[in-house]
Amino acid sequence: MDITAGSYTLGPESGRLLVHTRRTGLGAKAGHDLIIEVTRWRGDATVDTADPANSSVILEIDAESLHVLKGTGGVKPLTDSDRGEIEKILREKILHTARHPTITFRSTTAGGTAESFQVEGDLTIVGVTRPVAVQASLAEGRVHGSATIVQTRWGIRPYSALFGALKVSDEAEVRFDVGLVSKQ
Repeated sequence: MDITAGSYTLGPESGRLLVHTRRTGLGAKAGHDLIIEVTRWRGDATVDTADPANSSVILEIDAESLHVLKGTGGVKPLTDSDRGEIEKILREKILHTARHPTITFRSTTAGGTAESFQVEGDLTIVGVTRPVAVQASLAEGRVHGSATIVQTRWGIRPYSALFGALKVSDEAEVRFDVGLVSKQ
């Protein structure tokens, strides 16, 4: 299916937005690599097939809606209690959602082809805005892609435990798989 020019609505009803984290450090085997799902988000995309550089996307994410979907690795399986504790740490110590309830992305440039394109834009996390590049492609009417977020660029200190022996890697990968729903 080819994409047609127009305006599209994005959100959890049309796709998934996932954050992948990895563990590092001497105590890495005690922790888990995580897949965290963003459960409340919305966005608007404008597609200009005649001039892809005129295409744009805006996303707004509820920072409190991050839900630990899966944890792999570790010496023991991730429990529901572990998930709840990780989500609390994300809200209170990493993202400070009481002060910064929203994460936003606003594109500044777009280029490439439908099969392989890049969107660059400004990502605001914890009140800090930095540029980020998103790699994406279109297949079977769905947009798939990813971006690597280096937490310290936004002033976020990656989580650590066991006196620093277990750490979350500074790089987190955001992946998405979204169907484009025409605005009515």
